[in-house]
Amino acid sequence: MAEGAKIRRTLMLKFTAPSADPKQLLALVQAAKPFYEFFGGKAVRLLQNVDEPSRFTQVIEYETDAGNEISRQKLATDPRWQASLQMWRSVVSGAVDVEVYRDADAEH
Repeated sequence: MAEGAKIRRTLMLKFTAPSADPKQLLALVQAAKPFYEFFGGKAVRLLQNVDEPSRFTQVIEYETDAGNEISRQKLATDPRWQASLQMWRSVVSGAVDVEVYRDADAEH
């Protein structure tokens, strides 16, 4: 991969909310949008599980320099991301699972 090349990733935050009403969560997503854009966020959305309406997944698609790739391990130690996760933990019940994905066909 060329130096300075951009890579696309998808970050997913999976959690259970105390309520199936997504209004408060949607407000948090909108409030945090500038934060995600600062880190290369291109699209942010909130998905609600149809079988378990209190289960949600926040999807953040971002682009970054290949040398700055964010892995789950880097997220665990980055204080800015930890602050963001703390915000979610204050609103949701239980753990917030974090997963980072890449398009399988985009880099091969």
